[in-house]
Amino acid sequence: MRTKLVIAALAAMSVAAPAAAQDVAKMTEESRAVAGGFQQKLGGELKQAIAQGGADGAIGVCRNIAPQIAGDLSLKNGWHVSRVSLKTRNTMIGVPDAWEQKVLAEFDARAAKGDDPAKLEFAEVVTEPAGQYFRYMKALPVQTLCLSCHGGAADVPPAVKTKLGTEYPHDRATGYSAGQIRGAITIKRPL
Repeated sequence: MRTKLVIAALAAMSVAAPAAAQDVAKMTEESRAVAGGFQQKLGGELKQAIAQGGADGAIGVCRNIAPQIAGDLSLKNGWHVSRVSLKTRNTMIGVPDAWEQKVLAEFDARAAKGDDPAKLEFAEVVTEPAGQYFRYMKALPVQTLCLSCHGGAADVPPAVKTKLGTEYPHDRATGYSAGQIRGAITIKRPL
């Protein structure tokens, strides 16, 4: 009888494993689409703000509109959508948890080995004290338009430095060059 139970359990696991892999693939694809939409919407808002008010106009987009976009996506999907970075600007919303820190460090290591930062993503199902979650991250490489706020000292105009100093007195999100990983879009879905 015990052997039959073990065989039945193994058979059930072998059927469940492909189904679980299919679920992760589906959730990854859905998360990729949400992250892509977030990037596209934010990029459009940034370009518009820069065209209308210069580089210092982009600060308000990242401070106010980006969290609003993330909040709208979170409400729409029932997931937690956000942006995080190892070098945070807004410590109220951009500090990565331990899992996100690990993934961001891995993104940096992969980029250092030559992987294309624009294609870096990671997904997995994790068990945390509050339950089981699907977690997804998509790297955000620094674009040329980002350098006015996130670049080195020579890249950031004086008006932007002044505004950043006022808005973010503990800012750590500068010193980047184009192509480096600025942070990531992160998605956490309860299962």
